[in-house]
Amino acid sequence: MSLQQPTQKAEALIEALPYLQAFRGKTFLIKMGGSAMEDPELVRKVMRDVVFLEVAGINPIIVHGGGKAISSAMKEAGLEAEFIGGFRRTTDEAISIVEKVLSNEINPGLVQMIREFGGKATGIAGTDVFLGEKMKVKDDDGNPADIGRVGEVVGCQLGQMDSAHRAQIVPVISPLAAELATGKPLNINADLAAAALAKELRVTKLVYLSDVPGLMQDPSDPSTLIKSVDREQAEGLLADGTISGGMIPKIRSAMDALNAGVRKVHFIDGRLPHAMLLEIFTDYGIGTEVTR
Repeated sequence: MSLQQPTQKAEALIEALPYLQAFRGKTFLIKMGGSAMEDPELVRKVMRDVVFLEVAGINPIIVHGGGKAISSAMKEAGLEAEFIGGFRRTTDEAISIVEKVLSNEINPGLVQMIREFGGKATGIAGTDVFLGEKMKVKDDDGNPADIGRVGEVVGCQLGQMDSAHRAQIVPVISPLAAELATGKPLNINADLAAAALAKELRVTKLVYLSDVPGLMQDPSDPSTLIKSVDREQAEGLLADGTISGGMIPKIRSAMDALNAGVRKVHFIDGRLPHAMLLEIFTDYGIGTEVTR
């Protein structure tokens, strides 16, 4: 081994030092979803990075998705996935499958990975955190559409999360809400759930880990990655169509969170090893940051 390699590692630690100093004691909310969750080895690496944040004195919170695993479970049950206005139509039968996949498979799996790396984590059902109401959407023709037990967050209950933080335990939260009128579970888009919780907590960073590098001038060309935008510039990119498709609700929720007091939002590619650490603790970053 050459001397250069250990020296480079030491330089990387020194580069991270001011960020570690600045963020010690701060709260980061990490939303993990998309195909970044399909490769178990990639997920393990992300959970190891979460343990790094915990050891460094940062308070991480995870809100996870599970769309593809849910689609697979629904298919096995003979239920066809149907999307209206970008949201999964969720019948009474389907919500039980959604709840089972999130609460019995994905959530405890993430908790176990964190523990295997020496971290402390606890799974919290989203119904114990998020309060919701059924979402009203329109179909492609602009007519009101019934999408079943799909909701939007109207409030957050922070008791379990606060207890976890005081005990220095990472909360891992599923994207489900308790319906205000009935207490029954509602399926919540994980991006919107994460943004709602970030707003409530006014976290230092809201990090979206997904399967895209970030915002791009040309979605088909990663070399056109936009490294940093503020809220005004993001509005311009929405207006001229640069931000389109599935990125629109992500950016809208990000700007909503920034308007509520969140300090910075990051969009990064969770398929890249250590993407979160590279984005947060290096001078150059690898994704897109949205600032106030």
